[in-house]
Amino acid sequence: MASTGAAPQPVVLVLASGRGERFQASGGQVPKLRALLAGVPVLQRTLAAVRASGLPWHLEDAGHPGMGDSIAAAVRATRDAPGWLVLPADLPLVQPSTLQAVARALAGHEAVVPVFQGRRGHPVGFAAACGAELAGLTGQQGAAPVLKRRGALELAVDDIGCVTDIDTVADLAEAQRRLAGA
Repeated sequence: MASTGAAPQPVVLVLASGRGERFQASGGQVPKLRALLAGVPVLQRTLAAVRASGLPWHLEDAGHPGMGDSIAAAVRATRDAPGWLVLPADLPLVQPSTLQAVARALAGHEAVVPVFQGRRGHPVGFAAACGAELAGLTGQQGAAPVLKRRGALELAVDDIGCVTDIDTVADLAEAQRRLAGA
């Protein structure tokens, strides 16, 4: 294959390993990633946004005990990537343009976090220099300590989807209202 001369792009790590206990405790009848949002499963909506971004991606859906473990496994599976965008699979309204904006901003920073109206969201971007730290994560906390150590750039975005995660049945209903434009 001929080289296009384009710089390698970070890999979007779609994290789908969680148990979704809060969703089921709130009355969910199916696992949250299979719950229907306007007739399409939450996971499929998230993956559609990732595909539309044009960025390479990796789905991490093996059962891991915590967010840190999921991130570590996904980074190890894509160890040659020039960086990573960590995206929990329960953000079905995230816009492809937000994924692209975080990827672009990552070119000049070690860590980037999108911010919508003062709220930090996802995907969180990490440069290759963060690989060893990310690959060593364990437990529930995720990559927050890496963000703090690396002094993440806060990137303002106009995308409520980057902060609209589906943790409860009420969250699913709110996402449905947003999709319907209500």
